[in-house]
Amino acid sequence: MRSQKQNHEVKGFQVVEDACIWMKAGIVPFKMCDNVYDCRTCPFDKAMQKKMTAIRHLESRGDGTALAEKLRTIYKWHPRPCRHVLTGRVDGPRTCVLNYECYHCEYDQMLDEEDLNGFSRKPAFSLAAGYRLARGYYYHKGHTWARFGHGGRVTVGFDEFLVKLFGIPSTISIPPIGTGVKKDHAAVSFSRRDKSATALSPVTGTVLAVNTKAQAHPEIVHQDPYHDGWLCILEPNMPKRNHKGLFYEKESLEWTDGESQRLLSMIGPEYMDLAATGGEPIDDVYGSFPEIAWETLAEKFLGT
Repeated sequence: MRSQKQNHEVKGFQVVEDACIWMKAGIVPFKMCDNVYDCRTCPFDKAMQKKMTAIRHLESRGDGTALAEKLRTIYKWHPRPCRHVLTGRVDGPRTCVLNYECYHCEYDQMLDEEDLNGFSRKPAFSLAAGYRLARGYYYHKGHTWARFGHGGRVTVGFDEFLVKLFGIPSTISIPPIGTGVKKDHAAVSFSRRDKSATALSPVTGTVLAVNTKAQAHPEIVHQDPYHDGWLCILEPNMPKRNHKGLFYEKESLEWTDGESQRLLSMIGPEYMDLAATGGEPIDDVYGSFPEIAWETLAEKFLGT
């Protein structure tokens, strides 16, 4: 199970390392990102922006610096790679033409708009007891996930364990844009015929976007919970603290394996044996075993 002493920084989606983009660009020798790649609110980034403005002024006067040549050595395909290439958000090559002044870059704004309308790349997966877990996502004990993205925004959804536990929902109710949600408190509700349940929010924040397609077609959440079936995007409060208490990578696999064992012990010993041989998880536990009450499943696995 999860180690209480383990400490790590928040990983951004598709960000391979924790290195600051200024370190990745070779401009500073060593600096780790501690602001979930939210450069707009980072004091270090603001200081570097000032420095780069001064350097650009010198270059325009012909005084020149070693910076451009250094970047050409590191990135042979162009001297100033876009920060979104450096963090793995987009594929290169792509040159920064605004001296890393992202706040008035149309391309940067376009990517932020895409963030508010879902995301294009399907995640890679790891397996735990046959359940898929998207790599790079954080998992809440109530079986919701959080994907920390660029600009500090957080995408939220259900994990595969939850959607297989309750089957295809009839309705999904997501808080409207502008609503505040709190970590470990009720957030997204769903129903199946005359039964309903509520899942807890993995982070605290304000709803910026809602997946209306998933609301209109709840089967999408069941079919693709980690990508097309995302639920909402939040502007988090204190994003660096929001990840505390969430499961990540190896600990999320160990936790999911434990949850699977708890579920199988409720179903019966024959399914414990099936799981031991590598059998697939049951796709609709509630529909397959109506003798296990909906309320029991919600209490034991959602904490509601």
